Amino acid sequence: GFSPRAQNVTVYIMPGFERYPELMGNLGKHKTGKSCLYIKKLDDVDREVLEELVRGSYDYMTEKYG
Repeated sequence: GFSPRAQNVTVYIMPGFERYPELMGNLGKHKTGKSCLYIKKLDDVDREVLEELVRGSYDYMTEKYG
């Protein structure tokens, strides 16, 4: 999921972040909640890494729920 908010762009990574320690380390400037990834500006993060996180979350949810 994705939500453009006033302070941050919020991306929901449904399986959480524990599955992606290397990606999170390479992402760039961000904050996290339980399953929320908060980004102030897209220029603050590596977009290829962000794409991998989103793809991984999508694949996880598709595999789990069909």
